[in-house]
Amino acid sequence: MYTSSFRIGGEDLILETGRIAKQANGSVLARYGGSVVLSTACCGAETTEGVDYVPLMVDYNERYYSAGKIPGGFIKRETRPKDKEILVSRLIDRPMRPLFDKRFGRDIQVIPMAISTDQIHTPDILGMIAAFASVEVSDIPFNGPLAAIRIGSVDNKFIVNPTFQQIEESELDIVIAGNNDGIVMVEGGANQISEQQMLEALEHAENVLKELCKYMSDFASVAGKKKLSIPDKLPPLSFEDEVLKKATSMLKDVVFLPDKITRANKAKNVKKKLVELFSSEIEAHGDNGRMIFDALLDKIHSNIMRQSIVNNQKRCDGRSPSEIRPISTEVGFLPRVHGSALFTRGETQSIGVATLGSTYDEQIFDDIDGDRRSRFMLHYNFPPYSVGETGRTGTGRREVGHGHLAQRAIEPVLPTKEEFPYTVRVVSEITESNGSSSMASVCSGTMSLLAAGVPIKAPVAGIAMGLIQENGKNVILSDILGEEDHMGDMDFKMTGSEAGITAFQMDIKVTGIGLDVIRNALEQAREGRLHILNEMLKTISKPSERISEYAPIVLTYNVDIDKIGTIIGPGGQNIRNISETSGAKVNIDDQGAITIFSRDGRSGAEIALNMVKALVEDPEVGKVYNGTVKRIVDFGAFIEILPGKEGLCHISKLSEQRVSSVEAVLKEGQRVEVRLIDVDRMGRFNLSIVDVGNPNWKPVSGVGNFRQKTPPPRRPRS
Repeated sequence: MYTSSFRIGGEDLILETGRIAKQANGSVLARYGGSVVLSTACCGAETTEGVDYVPLMVDYNERYYSAGKIPGGFIKRETRPKDKEILVSRLIDRPMRPLFDKRFGRDIQVIPMAISTDQIHTPDILGMIAAFASVEVSDIPFNGPLAAIRIGSVDNKFIVNPTFQQIEESELDIVIAGNNDGIVMVEGGANQISEQQMLEALEHAENVLKELCKYMSDFASVAGKKKLSIPDKLPPLSFEDEVLKKATSMLKDVVFLPDKITRANKAKNVKKKLVELFSSEIEAHGDNGRMIFDALLDKIHSNIMRQSIVNNQKRCDGRSPSEIRPISTEVGFLPRVHGSALFTRGETQSIGVATLGSTYDEQIFDDIDGDRRSRFMLHYNFPPYSVGETGRTGTGRREVGHGHLAQRAIEPVLPTKEEFPYTVRVVSEITESNGSSSMASVCSGTMSLLAAGVPIKAPVAGIAMGLIQENGKNVILSDILGEEDHMGDMDFKMTGSEAGITAFQMDIKVTGIGLDVIRNALEQAREGRLHILNEMLKTISKPSERISEYAPIVLTYNVDIDKIGTIIGPGGQNIRNISETSGAKVNIDDQGAITIFSRDGRSGAEIALNMVKALVEDPEVGKVYNGTVKRIVDFGAFIEILPGKEGLCHISKLSEQRVSSVEAVLKEGQRVEVRLIDVDRMGRFNLSIVDVGNPNWKPVSGVGNFRQKTPPPRRPRS
């Protein structure tokens, strides 16, 4: 067993190996504060032939017992991964994947498991560090070391690995992974910060990451295993020069066709012809001949595209590096939804739909971070038809990850619950895709919110950037295509308003990039983002003045805390009666904030609100009430004007005409309008039916709410 510690973010990071899960290729127990993550790394025993990708699977999971909890619901054990676990798995996978050698060819599985949490320090960063360390000490070939930290900012001071409380107060929340060559992955959100602030945060993170990488390297040098061998590279084709010459001449025109489908089909036909042309030579190279040949054609295709961008500043659809594809936008094209928008950028298209709900529609999270709720959700759907293919539909890791990024982009500009008491759900339906559908989701989502009348602080747009590194040159690409993402060296997404950045995500396929490249990418992304934003604002620039007639009505009201019990009533009797009478749902929190929700129009909500007010308000002299006759006596009737508050209407105040008996005018249970004309010294309410219709009624001098008056002093005894 070997243990080592490293001071970071005000706590000791303690890594241990050799005591737990010893049969795995590599295992590490990581501690930070009261949080503990066990991570294991295993690989398959056999190499799979013909694999041209890294067969890596990362399964981060959180055990409920780590927080002293039992899972909620009927099933009392951990089952399918929660969205958070999927998102953390992606955070671990993305920076690791480029550092494995494709030639290794074996299945690799990394399982970080949170087994203790203090609910102070976030377990996701500890999970990332534990995962990287478990691979580093294993015998699986890995181009490490690799490290990760979180950066927050409170009172303009950067905080490394902030606590949950500090994240709540922070202006930004970004997770950065890096190695000795620089930054390899960034993901996070911010409250409309500037590009300069983002750069300063990354610079601060880069210095810490270098120290952490050294610690990880030193840890592995002592406790790590000898790495397994990587199969030798397959020998090149003996006729490679002929293929290079022939394929280049046939592909150079096909690569630059403007339409994606035409471009892909033509390229496929060219490659098919080349296979037929060199069929005998391919067969002469044995079982691996076709695989080597296909890889060579892909490399030639990629080189043509990359060289054109670097040398001629021409991309495969004819654009310059900083040029944005044509944009068209439309709002309100779905008649029955609360807000809708259609956003099309080139061959990428998203339908954004906003739905308004009540407090009862909030997302409830039951996980180890503690019980919490969210009043904003953004869900992303990527059906196979969007790329002209068949396949399964459903929610996978891509849908969860892209939806989370778009949600994080819009969340900072949402109004507070006090400003807009609705729960909001946005759905992005990707109907076409050729590059950055998640950024199209940000744009369509923003426009659908404006169309729904949600008073967001500022419209938000998003853009995806790329990078081509060739011969010491760096060319940054704006609004990348699918091919440029696949064949390029970086996928960098940035969202924000005119004021600043709201979300940020970067993945690279090279070993690492410096801050100078990121600085240039940030500035070019800002210009592209503002261009896209301007196109959106041409269609809709401010929230709709009226909420859809099909949206529910939500009214809010605040009462003193000591009135909460009155509204709820014994056994919930009062609040249940309000709901049954009005048809609206009524929710009250422990601070006295009341939310009334009605799907049947404003009348039901207003009835409920009036009933709530009636429960808590004090009767007012001179005000007319719609009361209920409770009891009839010889000298008048007792009428309830507010729940639990009755007054007497004397027989002389029943009618302007002489009344022989009260029963001749009123019956028990009858609803009748009365005016409160007096509150006597005993606090009793005196009512009048006669004075209801008199607009000029005034209280008699000396008559009023005597409870508010100081009684006369008592005369001393003689």
